[in-house]
Amino acid sequence: MTKILMVCLGNICRSPLAEGILRSKLPYEDYVIDSAGTSSYHIGSNPDSRSIAVANKYGINISRLMGRQFTINDFDAFDIIYAMDSSNYNNILHLARNEKDKEKVKMILNEVYPNQNYDVPDPYYGGTNGFENVYKMLDEACDIIAEKLQ
Repeated sequence: MTKILMVCLGNICRSPLAEGILRSKLPYEDYVIDSAGTSSYHIGSNPDSRSIAVANKYGINISRLMGRQFTINDFDAFDIIYAMDSSNYNNILHLARNEKDKEKVKMILNEVYPNQNYDVPDPYYGGTNGFENVYKMLDEACDIIAEKLQ
């Protein structure tokens, strides 16, 4: 069973969207997909209502997901850790204990644009269109991830 973790800052916008999108593309019995934030701002919170709405628009229900903070134990629990942006990527790497941990961490948009290290923009202050744009970026990346894994 392959275990994948999606990580952003607060775990209420980008990473729960990425979790829900990838879950919708892979058989649940073969994959564990989760999400976390590098900050502790939203532990125990549901995703932002705008993330929930854009996911619902595409037939994905993320309303019951709960925010949690990334921990060192996630390096042991997951095979692949996708960061949504360079700031979170660096925060995750800062917690890595060794090269094996570091090798698990990837920038999610590198799946679409190899080695470009593009950020998925944080839509929190960007209005409704920001969430739609982020959904489309993550959907494209998750299509490629799912294709590679199956």
